[in-house]
Amino acid sequence: MKHTIDPSQFGPAGPAMAHAIETCVHCGFCLPTCPTYVELGEEMDSPRGRITLMKTVLEGALPLAEALPYVDRCLGCLACVTACPSGVPYGELLTPFRALAEQQRARPLMEKAARTLTKETLPHPGRFRLAAAGGKLAQPLRPRFPRELGAMLDMLPSSLPPAQPLPALIPAEGAHRGRVALLSGCVQSVLAPNINWATARVLARLGIEVVIPPAQGCCGALLAHTGQAAAARALAKRNLTVFPADVDAVVTNAAGCGSGMREYGLWFAGWPEEAAARQLAARVMDVTVYLAALDLPELPPLPQPLKLAYHDACHLAHAQGVTLPPRQLLKKIPNLTLLDVAESELCCGSAGTYNLEQPDLAARLGRRKAQHLLDTGAQAIAAGNIGCLVQIDTHLKRLGHPLPIYHTLEILHQALESRAA
Repeated sequence: MKHTIDPSQFGPAGPAMAHAIETCVHCGFCLPTCPTYVELGEEMDSPRGRITLMKTVLEGALPLAEALPYVDRCLGCLACVTACPSGVPYGELLTPFRALAEQQRARPLMEKAARTLTKETLPHPGRFRLAAAGGKLAQPLRPRFPRELGAMLDMLPSSLPPAQPLPALIPAEGAHRGRVALLSGCVQSVLAPNINWATARVLARLGIEVVIPPAQGCCGALLAHTGQAAAARALAKRNLTVFPADVDAVVTNAAGCGSGMREYGLWFAGWPEEAAARQLAARVMDVTVYLAALDLPELPPLPQPLKLAYHDACHLAHAQGVTLPPRQLLKKIPNLTLLDVAESELCCGSAGTYNLEQPDLAARLGRRKAQHLLDTGAQAIAAGNIGCLVQIDTHLKRLGHPLPIYHTLEILHQALESRAA
């Protein structure tokens, strides 16, 4: 008996899921770009293998439990989308499938506890700061913690910087070039608040007025990409109306947040907020895209020559298709040599909360990425996503070769500051 998929039974996301499945011709171009296939060599740990599994589950021909180990191991990095000659929108299948699976699966108690902890802390900066402080106190007891909670302790930084809240408005300096709204984010604002400040100061120095709406919150990407669709929408909903209309763009400086907000139309498909979600998604862009479009002149030189390796964050390079703008901006800085990285298309293993939920495989990918970065001979590293920065820093240190690691906008800020000095 031939099984078929009835898209209507999977709600508003059903047609997009069916389209993604039907578009795949199983050519195999995705295989060498898939981190889990490269590491594990299993067909079912490849994008085309997972598409087959998800299709078979949706058709009712395979129990969900048999597919879940392979679907869970997917990073959602979307390198397969970049490589796919058929244009399979893999993310439009994976995200709704995980949401459907989450409603049906039975997770072990510790998995539930760990996911509840991340859901209730990471999207809320105040809670996250308190939880991180508590986690530091608990680190001496690390061997006694179960695997799921131990992975969280392992990723905590040695110390947290003090809170550095942004004002609601940062005026443009000099000739006025534009006006943008900035997503301040959640995890990044706790772990590295200097990134938001560097972003705002670079924009202001280049003549861009920056609006930071105080009522904004977490974009919801961390939850949406792990199947927690309702919780993700609840977070995203507050952002639909807080960003002003009289701005050139809503800019983001975290790849995961930017790609998440650009998916709002998918998240809210069939909901009353869909139109507002699609309107906001259309206005979101990475800050490097906005700056590169300004056709800026050469920037001031760095005080000292610097060999810099640029890491492509997956949710910037693959989910948003942004690879050239960060490089174009960095190449405008004299005294900076930009270095290419081997296997730049492969994920570092951060992938939102993947390094918490799949710590062993994430560590393998983290080591692989860190070694490739070291092999460039770089003196420092830049990337456009906080998760990547934390993951790479962790594995450089584990290899015994720590390097300075910056957000792309921090490098631009250093150059502009050198002129001011």
